[in-house]
Amino acid sequence: MRIRGVRGATTVNSDQSDEVIEATMELLSTIISQNSGLKLDEIASAFFTVTEDIVSVHPALAARRIGWDLVPMICATEIPVPSSLPKCIRVLIHWNTDVEQKKIKHVYLRGAVALRPDLVTYKKEESL
Repeated sequence: MRIRGVRGATTVNSDQSDEVIEATMELLSTIISQNSGLKLDEIASAFFTVTEDIVSVHPALAARRIGWDLVPMICATEIPVPSSLPKCIRVLIHWNTDVEQKKIKHVYLRGAVALRPDLVTYKKEESL
Protein backbone atom coordinates (compact mmCIF):
# COMPACT_ATOMS: atom_id res chain seq x y z
CA MET A 1 0.00 0.00 0.00
CA ARG A 2 1.18 3.50 -0.84
CA ILE A 3 0.75 6.76 0.97
CA ARG A 4 -0.75 9.64 -1.00
CA GLY A 5 -1.04 13.31 -0.21
CA VAL A 6 -4.40 15.01 -0.43
CA ARG A 7 -4.26 18.81 -0.47
CA GLY A 8 -6.92 21.28 0.44
CA ALA A 9 -7.39 24.89 1.41
CA THR A 10 -10.09 27.34 2.34
CA THR A 11 -10.40 30.86 3.65
CA VAL A 12 -12.31 32.67 6.37
CA ASN A 13 -13.61 36.23 6.48
CA SER A 14 -12.41 36.83 10.02
CA ASP A 15 -10.26 35.20 12.66
CA GLN A 16 -13.11 33.98 14.85
CA SER A 17 -12.69 30.49 16.31
CA ASP A 18 -16.19 29.36 15.29
CA GLU A 19 -15.61 30.53 11.71
CA VAL A 20 -12.22 28.79 11.51
CA ILE A 21 -13.70 25.56 12.89
CA GLU A 22 -16.69 25.69 10.53
CA ALA A 23 -14.53 26.36 7.46
CA THR A 24 -12.10 23.58 8.38
CA MET A 25 -14.92 21.10 8.97
CA GLU A 26 -16.39 22.02 5.57
CA LEU A 27 -12.98 21.53 3.94
CA LEU A 28 -12.37 18.12 5.53
CA SER A 29 -15.90 16.91 4.82
CA THR A 30 -15.56 17.93 1.18
CA ILE A 31 -12.19 16.20 0.84
CA ILE A 32 -13.75 13.01 2.21
CA SER A 33 -16.80 13.22 -0.06
CA GLN A 34 -14.70 13.94 -3.16
CA ASN A 35 -12.29 11.06 -2.51
CA SER A 36 -14.59 8.09 -2.39
CA GLY A 37 -13.01 5.31 -0.46
CA LEU A 38 -11.13 7.59 1.95
CA LYS A 39 -11.76 6.05 5.34
CA LEU A 40 -10.77 7.50 8.68
CA ASP A 41 -8.58 4.54 9.64
CA GLU A 42 -6.57 5.02 6.41
CA ILE A 43 -5.51 8.57 7.31
CA ALA A 44 -1.89 8.35 8.45
CA SER A 45 -1.66 12.01 9.53
CA ALA A 46 -2.75 15.54 8.74
CA PHE A 47 -0.68 18.69 8.59
CA PHE A 48 -2.52 22.00 8.87
CA THR A 49 -1.12 25.45 8.21
CA VAL A 50 -2.70 28.85 8.65
CA THR A 51 -1.63 32.30 7.59
CA GLU A 52 -0.27 34.65 10.25
CA ASP A 53 -3.65 36.38 10.59
CA ILE A 54 -5.33 33.27 12.05
CA VAL A 55 -4.52 32.79 15.72
CA SER A 56 -7.89 32.15 17.38
CA VAL A 57 -7.86 28.34 17.23
CA HIS A 58 -5.95 25.35 15.85
CA PRO A 59 -7.74 23.92 12.79
CA ALA A 60 -6.98 20.42 14.09
CA LEU A 61 -9.74 21.00 16.65
CA ALA A 62 -12.25 20.86 13.77
CA ALA A 63 -10.87 17.47 12.76
CA ARG A 64 -11.21 16.22 16.33
CA ARG A 65 -14.83 17.38 16.35
CA ILE A 66 -15.62 15.23 13.32
CA GLY A 67 -14.07 12.14 14.88
CA TRP A 68 -10.40 12.25 13.94
CA ASP A 69 -9.40 11.47 17.55
CA LEU A 70 -6.65 8.98 16.67
CA VAL A 71 -5.21 10.79 13.65
CA PRO A 72 -1.83 12.39 14.37
CA MET A 73 -2.10 16.09 13.47
CA ILE A 74 -0.01 19.20 13.73
CA CYS A 75 -0.66 22.87 13.01
CA ALA A 76 1.84 25.49 11.88
CA THR A 77 2.00 28.99 10.47
CA GLU A 78 2.64 29.55 6.76
CA ILE A 79 5.69 31.57 5.85
CA PRO A 80 4.63 35.22 5.44
CA VAL A 81 5.17 35.62 1.71
CA PRO A 82 4.26 39.17 0.64
CA SER A 83 0.91 39.39 -1.17
CA SER A 84 -0.04 35.79 -0.35
CA LEU A 85 -3.70 34.88 0.20
CA PRO A 86 -4.83 36.13 3.63
CA LYS A 87 -6.91 34.25 6.22
CA CYS A 88 -6.14 30.92 4.62
CA ILE A 89 -6.27 27.43 6.15
CA ARG A 90 -4.41 24.66 4.34
CA VAL A 91 -4.23 20.94 4.95
CA LEU A 92 -2.10 18.08 3.68
CA ILE A 93 -3.64 14.71 4.50
CA HIS A 94 -1.43 11.61 4.26
CA TRP A 95 -3.68 8.77 3.05
CA ASN A 96 -2.71 5.08 3.05
CA THR A 97 -4.24 3.97 -0.23
CA ASP A 98 -3.65 2.23 -3.52
CA VAL A 99 -5.62 4.92 -5.36
CA GLU A 100 -3.56 6.27 -8.27
CA GLN A 101 -2.07 9.74 -7.81
CA LYS A 102 -4.00 11.12 -10.78
CA LYS A 103 -7.30 10.05 -9.19
CA ILE A 104 -6.75 11.99 -5.95
CA LYS A 105 -9.13 14.95 -5.69
CA HIS A 106 -7.59 18.02 -4.07
CA VAL A 107 -10.12 20.51 -2.70
CA TYR A 108 -9.91 24.30 -2.73
CA LEU A 109 -12.88 26.21 -1.34
CA ARG A 110 -13.93 29.83 -0.98
CA GLY A 111 -11.12 32.29 -1.73
CA ALA A 112 -8.58 29.46 -1.86
CA VAL A 113 -9.71 28.44 -5.36
CA ALA A 114 -7.25 31.12 -6.51
CA LEU A 115 -4.33 29.07 -5.14
CA ARG A 116 -4.65 26.15 -7.52
CA PRO A 117 -7.34 26.76 -10.16
CA ASP A 118 -5.77 23.92 -12.16
CA LEU A 119 -6.77 21.44 -9.43
CA VAL A 120 -10.26 22.74 -8.68
CA THR A 121 -12.74 20.06 -9.70
CA TYR A 122 -15.29 20.52 -6.93
CA LYS A 123 -17.44 23.60 -7.38
CA LYS A 124 -19.97 24.85 -4.89
CA GLU A 125 -21.71 28.21 -5.17
CA GLU A 126 -20.46 29.43 -1.77
CA SER A 127 -16.93 28.31 -2.63
CA LEU A 128 -16.46 30.50 -5.68
